[in-house]
Amino acid sequence: MLKKIFSLLALIVVFVASSYAQTITPEQYIQLYKDFAMREMKRMGVPAAITLAQGLLETENGNSDLLKKSNNHFGIKCKSTWTSGSVTHDDDETGECFRLYKDAEESYRDHSNFLRGSDRYAFLFALDPTDYKGWAYGLRKAGYATNPKYPLILIKNIEQYNLQQYSLLAAREVPTFEESKSPDEKETVTTVTKAAPAVNFFEKENSNEQIATQASFKVDYINGHKCLFAKKGISLLAIATQNDINLNKLLEYNDLDNDGILEDDRVIFLQRKSTRGINDFYIVQQEKTLYDVAQANGIQLQSLLDYNNLKKDGDVQRGAKLYLKTVAETDQAKTIQRTASIQKLYRVQPKEGLYTVAKKYNVSVQQLRDWNKLTSDELTVGQQLIVSQ
Repeated sequence: MLKKIFSLLALIVVFVASSYAQTITPEQYIQLYKDFAMREMKRMGVPAAITLAQGLLETENGNSDLLKKSNNHFGIKCKSTWTSGSVTHDDDETGECFRLYKDAEESYRDHSNFLRGSDRYAFLFALDPTDYKGWAYGLRKAGYATNPKYPLILIKNIEQYNLQQYSLLAAREVPTFEESKSPDEKETVTTVTKAAPAVNFFEKENSNEQIATQASFKVDYINGHKCLFAKKGISLLAIATQNDINLNKLLEYNDLDNDGILEDDRVIFLQRKSTRGINDFYIVQQEKTLYDVAQANGIQLQSLLDYNNLKKDGDVQRGAKLYLKTVAETDQAKTIQRTASIQKLYRVQPKEGLYTVAKKYNVSVQQLRDWNKLTSDELTVGQQLIVSQ
């Protein structure tokens, strides 16, 4: 009996030891604490990407000895103002005093208060909250860490694990604080404004007109379909989330297979594209891929390939002529143009259907179908219709 008890105790010791030695991956750490980081960005203005990058570094991806005995995710030492619990840990010196927290949430909250309440970090809050490089170098300049490579490590973490998406998701609710308030008063501010950072996330290509001057996305239309002009560095997940679209649907709308950060500026559609373009054809102005042409004209990539007897996406040279409709539709358009002098034409406006146009010109829907040889009642914005014979 005694032998069995000793064997059982040995198994328990092995189990506890193995559990203690268990490690988590950086991806698991991010999933566990990303919500805390975004919540703190909305509360105090510390970029979520920076917070998570610091957490990964300071806790060795969630596996450090200090974290296990103190729930201290950011290596914050006691300082003279700290009156709560503490633990000792060897860092720059032996047996240094570090803050002890009851859980991770308390550590994340104290991290935000620590930065917002200290004068030496005040200049960081004048930066754009999505400027993670400025924050990374600013933390080093303010003395948060002694390692000269500290900024580079933070930036690497942010870019390798796509942490910027969490800053973008929270950017619309970053708070503003009155400059006259003391650090203690700043920590108690709970009113959150919807003011956006100064950065412009989206612009129309080759145009000075700004599509958005705030972190929230403003849509435009191409070929009658909602889209936005996304700058490189933004993730598709962030776009899908802020526009309340399922990520898989967003990928489908844009002929994409995988999520990720955009590597270049790109048109992103928020609804399914048409199978044909407004115009009969498109002349390539500069070397592009067929995918780029499809996005620029708001048509599905497979349709573009079919119209031009092509099998797959690829580069097309400047000056190439690509059809955006079937040959039959192109011939019909030419016929309409030849008869324009004796027929009255109308260009379809947003949200108009056959019934609306027919009523406007006092003709029947069937007449519009016959005159324009329509095989369906679907209309696209900008489409030309014969409205009078």
